[in-house]
Amino acid sequence: MNRRAVLSLLAALPALTDRLLTASAQAQTAPTGGELPSWNEGPAKQAIVDFVRVTTDRASPTFVPPEERIATFDQDGTLWVEHPMYSQVMYCLERVPELVKAKPELAKVAPFGTVLELLHGDRAAMEKLTLPDLEKIAMATLSGMSVEGFKTEVKTWLEDSAHPRWKRAYTELTYQPMQEVLKYLRANGYKTYIVTGGGQDFVRVYAAIVYGVPPEQVVGTAGATKYGYDKDGKPFLTKEPKMLLNDNDAGKPEGIYFMIGRRPYAAFGNSDGDQQMLEYTKAGSGARLAMLVLHDDAKREYAYGPAQGLPDTKVGTFTQALYDEAKKDGWFVISMKNDWKVIFPFENK
Repeated sequence: MNRRAVLSLLAALPALTDRLLTASAQAQTAPTGGELPSWNEGPAKQAIVDFVRVTTDRASPTFVPPEERIATFDQDGTLWVEHPMYSQVMYCLERVPELVKAKPELAKVAPFGTVLELLHGDRAAMEKLTLPDLEKIAMATLSGMSVEGFKTEVKTWLEDSAHPRWKRAYTELTYQPMQEVLKYLRANGYKTYIVTGGGQDFVRVYAAIVYGVPPEQVVGTAGATKYGYDKDGKPFLTKEPKMLLNDNDAGKPEGIYFMIGRRPYAAFGNSDGDQQMLEYTKAGSGARLAMLVLHDDAKREYAYGPAQGLPDTKVGTFTQALYDEAKKDGWFVISMKNDWKVIFPFENK
């Protein structure tokens, strides 16, 4: 091949590459029915497919470069079951007897005595626990051990514990339709992050196995650690009873900026605690996707709000004000009852 032919070929490569990439993107995101198989056809599913198409097609005016493709997901109530109580709260409550065994005087001190009543079958005791009580319990049960020791304790608890309704491990109670969204976005060049009000260290233990999200892509409520040495001089980190980041409400966009450094193009949540994350996402330029899961299926999972007249709750509260904001600002509300064919992965087996 002569020099002129080579130069002509090289000159044509960028245009050819762009056409191939565009065709590839269109093929990946075309609604063939193969992606998101657990979703019913409707506005919610179409919004996800359309968002991916217009942000990954190089011919689109809202094309997003691969390095900027960030999607954030709340965990509790968005990726897995949060009722009747957050899984990490149950972990903390079930560690109280061990704490009391080491310090017997705590048995007569609130809120630890109240937790012992609860674990002995007094379900009404749960109503006595306030948010400051839960924070006190969390500080006591999530600190004082090495980070490696904590990981081991969480793994053991997850293996041995079961949800009271389904009698299955908490890690089996992830939402199949949301698992499909995670995979669909990653297949189209998006980095998926979990941004949770739960403990960052807690979720990092299982995020990679359960969601395909590596620990460095988990942003959550974070406690301090202290550097030290064991008796053999080996360095280690100890979890301290001091909060560094409360990753809830306004703390979510603050945590996103601090840990990720980029504004998400897509954000998924289910409660008032996710409001600011979705607002922050939608405030960016170009195509943005904000979605909220509405728990309106008491038969297959739970029904709570109090948006749309659903029962009120202290766990995963979704107010009517949040629902109205979503409708006004172009967010999509996912109806668990109407938009999802199945809820859990084990339903397909």
